[in-house]
Amino acid sequence: MKDKKSWAEPYKIKMVELLKMTTKEEREKALVEAGYNTFLLRSKDVYIDLLTDSGTSAMSDRQWAGMMLGDEAYAGSENFYHLEEVIRKYYGYKYVVPTHQGRGAENIISKIMIKPGDVIPGNMYFTTTRLHQELAGGTFEDIIIDEAHDSQSLHPFKGNIDLKKLEQIIKKYGADKIPYVSMATSVNMAGGQPISMQNLRDLRKLTNKYKIKIIHDMTRVAENAYFIQVREKGYKNIPIKAIVKEICSLTDGATMSAKKDALVNIGGFLALNDKSLYEEASNMVVIYAGLHTYGGLAGRDMEAMAIGITESVDDNHIRARVGQVEYLGNKLVEAGIPIVLPIGGHGIFLDAKKFLPHLKQIQFPAQALAAEIYLDSGVRTMERGIVSAGRNKETGENYFPELELVRLTIPRRVYTQAHMDVIAESVISVYKNRKKIKGLEMTYEPKYLRFFQAKFNKS
Repeated sequence: MKDKKSWAEPYKIKMVELLKMTTKEEREKALVEAGYNTFLLRSKDVYIDLLTDSGTSAMSDRQWAGMMLGDEAYAGSENFYHLEEVIRKYYGYKYVVPTHQGRGAENIISKIMIKPGDVIPGNMYFTTTRLHQELAGGTFEDIIIDEAHDSQSLHPFKGNIDLKKLEQIIKKYGADKIPYVSMATSVNMAGGQPISMQNLRDLRKLTNKYKIKIIHDMTRVAENAYFIQVREKGYKNIPIKAIVKEICSLTDGATMSAKKDALVNIGGFLALNDKSLYEEASNMVVIYAGLHTYGGLAGRDMEAMAIGITESVDDNHIRARVGQVEYLGNKLVEAGIPIVLPIGGHGIFLDAKKFLPHLKQIQFPAQALAAEIYLDSGVRTMERGIVSAGRNKETGENYFPELELVRLTIPRRVYTQAHMDVIAESVISVYKNRKKIKGLEMTYEPKYLRFFQAKFNKS
């Protein structure tokens, strides 16, 4: 048998941030004060923070150097033109409107393209994306393949769009009621699952037939490109940057939270190929954020974003990034922990229904499990289930998603392999004592995006 070579991160550590070690008693007190919602914990009370990969990456020395080159002119910042150049080079979109983060771009595209009564099909909802679509008067329709709702399905591209579902929606509502298809690469709520290039080509062919645009949620496009490279025939020797550009070429525009793939702590953009939509978006951003050449960002943030985009499409970087996620996932699989398979690109998703079968979904099992993991070790994770799904805007009833998950999201270039071992040990320990875990009841529920601020108590 040929020995498998070890891999290592393609960087070295240059600066460290000291972490606070807490006792179980301290964590229990913090958890009660936070209403068993890991979003409401103070970061100083967290040991290993897997709440999100959004804005939590470690920037490179080149990005920090770029911050010193910030052109903070109110209009026409040089950093904007550098960012625009990089987006055109690596993503291929013609026009760029900077935004403070991804939801700023979602707000703008929803306002300028969606009319009351419109239907927006997409490959599984994302929380902020769907809310912006609903606030604009639209209704989201899920068109992801059925395998995406099965945590144990080994389909290599569970982010794929079911074209038959899409065509049924088009025939039911009419193409004029569909402003665009909302297509995400590396589908977050499905467990970081990718869409294949072939599926995207077929989608482009179908939408061209009905003259419907595709708007790309490209937050984790480089991770999706990695899975195409390793799983899809014909792409093994194609560089990540070439795959990324091909993905983008099959779409009409994109919303981007640069706080993920692009390795910055704040920032995003809306990218478009249609000049008239761009002009409308440029006007809209002035109302809500700032001039169209900064969109609520400092020049230094745009410079860090431009450099981060360049680094994000490097093959060595993305291989190590996803490799760390796979390392943790494989340790949990070997221990018999139920997780979403195949292992995704940005985190490990625990299947809370299988982890805690004694709890009903209305007892918020994923929320309870996230709280228990924090209590055990100080590792902060987050719920992706009934709490995140929210309520039906018409009936007010809870959505009961098939997937009830706890997301262990790995920030880029932040933690070591030893941290992954500690995380695995904690999850395994909690699993061994899973029958003792009690459900929760919601004691406070905000109007929108309740998973951010809701509070709970043990039921």
